[in-house]
Amino acid sequence: MFTGIIEELGVVTNIRLLPDSAELSIRAEKALEETKLGDSIAVNGVCLTVIRLDLREFTVDVMAETLAKTSLAQLKPGSKVNLERALQLSSRLGGHLVSGHVDSVGTIKRITVQGIASVYEIGLPPSLSSFVLPKGSIAIDGISLTVSQASNDSFSVSLIPHTFSHTTLGLKKVGDKVNLETDMIGKYVASFLGNFNRQTEDKLSRNFLAQHGFV
Repeated sequence: MFTGIIEELGVVTNIRLLPDSAELSIRAEKALEETKLGDSIAVNGVCLTVIRLDLREFTVDVMAETLAKTSLAQLKPGSKVNLERALQLSSRLGGHLVSGHVDSVGTIKRITVQGIASVYEIGLPPSLSSFVLPKGSIAIDGISLTVSQASNDSFSVSLIPHTFSHTTLGLKKVGDKVNLETDMIGKYVASFLGNFNRQTEDKLSRNFLAQHGFV
């Protein structure tokens, strides 16, 4: 579990392509503090497991499914990535609950400046639109952000200067791909309601309501 508050920008040092996966090595400092083998680190919002590490870098496995459904396949040596270690129960929850399981890849459609803010409009699949609400939370490349506007196929977020300069979004341009993770609580509620409706649709009728005193 993560918070979407980026701890540092790491740098990809090596990508080793294997038949059905890849190994990604990343140079870091803060993310290596107290980190041990088997720990989870979010890399651009993707939860990955540390399989090797030393004082300067760590290596993670990336499965074929992850490469296919996130933007990690576009990384190359020298690419900067957002890093966040897994949440500790004693930590402040400065962002929102982020699982590190990416829902989809979005595309940056427009970047504008409004006062001190940099406003990013990002396209998303219509299937995710019901989970993206104005004033709601979303993780973009692992960054916890608040949705300012939303439509059926895009949404906008505003970045303060600190977020712009301390995350990879400040390096992005129009057309670039980003990992999207919608609000976890919203997805659970939608799943629960969907299951509830499916279980009751055959039982709920006028006769059923009459028998139980509703009509």
